[in-house]
Amino acid sequence: MKVLKFGGTSVANAQNILLVEKIVRKESSENRVVVVVSALSGVTDGLISAAESASAKNENYSETIKTLEEKHLEFVKNLLPITEQSSWLSFVKKNFNDIEDICNGIYVLGEFTPRIKDKITAYGEFLSSNIIAAKLKSDGLDCVWLDSRNYIKTNSNFTDAKVNFETTNAALQTYFKENKQQITLAPGFIASDVDGNITTLGRGGSDFTASIIAAAVNAKELQIWTDVSGMMTADPRLVSNAKIIHKISYQEAMELSHFGAKVIYPPTIQPAIESGIPIEVKNTFNPQAPGTYIESSPPETRGKIRGISGSSN
Repeated sequence: MKVLKFGGTSVANAQNILLVEKIVRKESSENRVVVVVSALSGVTDGLISAAESASAKNENYSETIKTLEEKHLEFVKNLLPITEQSSWLSFVKKNFNDIEDICNGIYVLGEFTPRIKDKITAYGEFLSSNIIAAKLKSDGLDCVWLDSRNYIKTNSNFTDAKVNFETTNAALQTYFKENKQQITLAPGFIASDVDGNITTLGRGGSDFTASIIAAAVNAKELQIWTDVSGMMTADPRLVSNAKIIHKISYQEAMELSHFGAKVIYPPTIQPAIESGIPIEVKNTFNPQAPGTYIESSPPETRGKIRGISGSSN
């Protein structure tokens, strides 16, 4: 089994989803795959902005919600065949009615707590993953939607919840033993505590979801699909002849990331590293590019230096 994670730019619009589908179709022809997706580009920030406006008694929050709703309605119209649009348009409208109700409550109370923040930001991944799963099924792929909240269990530290790996691993292992679909599509970033309250996994949460699942099922590989072709020997904005690093160790990748390389956020890939699962960073918009392969013992580079990164000032 392989785990594939697609970030916000990869799922920014219907056109990009067609690229994602092509990648998923190819990978799932050879392996069972779990696909983890982020919210549509800009949606999480938009949801937070609406809630913050509501808590500040700024009535413009309704406009922000309307804009986000239109974005998702267009997404459905551009992605799904007309015969299947009606139920999904209703699905989007119902969820945005719920979002508006939550923001109305925030407006009245003038209070935006971490618990409510998790509840409202979770809608981004919940919506994108459901619609993308519907697209894959509509195109004849053997795909099922998995609600991450029911399987990834955390404490109640809202907005940056800590995972209970024992409970989570057992739940995921049982699920994948009993369900044999070729493609399982799951929302990243979201989880729940023991009382069923929605929690979120903090910065890089979708990468973390993918890494948690990869470790739980002992995946063959974790693929992080993004808008760059891997980690580079230096920051290409500063070094004109920077090149892609094709192979790098876990330790080196984490060192480079700690000091400014933005492709991966080390804490989020820790479960995969601890399980010895190779991680491949690939470009959704140039899938033929070799990308960066992160493993425990890569071959040495000719000049012994893998890459250079730095913090400004």
